[in-house]
Amino acid sequence: MTRISAGEAIGSLIAIVFGLVFVLVNSGGLAAPWPLVLRIAAAVVAVALFVVLARRGKPAGGAGTAFFDRRRFQLIVAAEVVALFAGLFVINGVLGHGEVGVAWIAVVVGVHFVAMGRAFRLARFVTLGVAMTALGVAGFVLAAVGASAAVIGLVSGVLSGFALFAAAGHALAPR
Repeated sequence: MTRISAGEAIGSLIAIVFGLVFVLVNSGGLAAPWPLVLRIAAAVVAVALFVVLARRGKPAGGAGTAFFDRRRFQLIVAAEVVALFAGLFVINGVLGHGEVGVAWIAVVVGVHFVAMGRAFRLARFVTLGVAMTALGVAGFVLAAVGASAAVIGLVSGVLSGFALFAAAGHALAPR
């Protein structure tokens, strides 16, 4: 079986973990049995992806990070952290609309992936970023038309989690 680069292994690990977190945290507001169904489905997907990662995750050859520009990475992550916390402060503390916090997180993480994809010429990051940004924006639109926090969590949170799983699966798929 073909091995993947260290960068793909790390990126896949991060996508699996955060995909699981997005689903676990954001499915709770749905009517029974959906939280349980979605959480079990996410756990099964995460375990399956971890198994594939364990089988393919030992890098072939070098570290696979020749594309990596540490400074650019740090700037993008720093901007993401500032945007996340500043936006959540305004959304929760100033506006009092905590139900759209997950939509904001999806937008910021999505924009982060678009920036990373463009900076490091990784089309799959751009695709994931556009998907997550769209899911976040959809959450804001849903809030504007009066949707419940559970529906916003489903669209911006749970679907973002499964988008992260899909990105990890794509990176881990045999070539």
